[in-house]
Amino acid sequence: MSKSRFLALASLSFLCFTHSRAVTLTENFSASPDASGWKIFGDTNLFRWNSTNQNLEVTWDSSRTNSYFYHPLGTILARDDDFSLEFDLRLNDIGPADSYAYSFQIALGFLNLDQATRPTFLRGTGSNATNLVEFVYFRDDPFGDPATVYPTFVDQTGQFNYNQGRQESTNYSLATGDWFHVAMDYRGSNQTLVTSLTNLSQSVSATVTQQLGLTFSGDPFTDFRLDSISINSYNEAGQFPGFEGSVLAHGNVDNLAVTVPPPPIQNLAGGFSNALWQVQFLSRSNWLYTLERSADFQLWTNASTVTPGTGSNVLLQDASPPASNAFYRVRAQRP
Repeated sequence: MSKSRFLALASLSFLCFTHSRAVTLTENFSASPDASGWKIFGDTNLFRWNSTNQNLEVTWDSSRTNSYFYHPLGTILARDDDFSLEFDLRLNDIGPADSYAYSFQIALGFLNLDQATRPTFLRGTGSNATNLVEFVYFRDDPFGDPATVYPTFVDQTGQFNYNQGRQESTNYSLATGDWFHVAMDYRGSNQTLVTSLTNLSQSVSATVTQQLGLTFSGDPFTDFRLDSISINSYNEAGQFPGFEGSVLAHGNVDNLAVTVPPPPIQNLAGGFSNALWQVQFLSRSNWLYTLERSADFQLWTNASTVTPGTGSNVLLQDASPPASNAFYRVRAQRP
């Protein structure tokens, strides 16, 4: 009988897993965010933990490279999932990076980290930007465009969600120096995002409701795959000619909370049955599962067929185990 070792896919240590229930990540910056798994991609000078005030200092500077203060979710979100995001935001100042330019966005939300960190990812045009669900804010600009809150969806093909005639955004100014609470709640059952903003200093609020539908081209909005929560400072390169914009803003983020569905693999157990290695776990629907095998942790091969999740227990088995030692893992993928 061959000896086997089972390797479960690691989950994020700060997430509290509850059987079949949503998972919530909270961050109040009372301790260094490095300790709870937050990381920076790009310009590290744009993000600084303020240990005295216990919040995160953020600079949104469109003249710098794409930069993200991010944390993996431990799962992958799609349009049929329920998820939410809340945070407190204060802008100390916001203006153009150039003296006379259109507005450019500041953003905070969900992204696909692998795609967002590619050199070809250009948020300025959106044509090479894919898989985003963001809170987006545009300052007013010298050309008469008012300050706007514009929650944004971008699908896997780089198309922006757009429903002509419906409320896609709202003219709303984030008064500098005031704390705002932002709450974004997305329901997969009706494909709708409700975003609310409340000025905590003046008790002035606004709400934006956006439903997935069509893109700017009139084609159906497809789907998204999101794996990280991130505060995003985008580079202004690649914008539409004649509509170039910029932004330079300084502010703070605090009391961040993210709620996502449970991880795709729960209650996992493995062992031999009739000399064959098998694993059993609680699956999720709309996921695909494969048992993989390796002898050296370098090359992994499929040890089972690809099996759709059912929302209940799934069993995967290696019907042809090797004579020598082997290591196993379960791969979970969104189709």
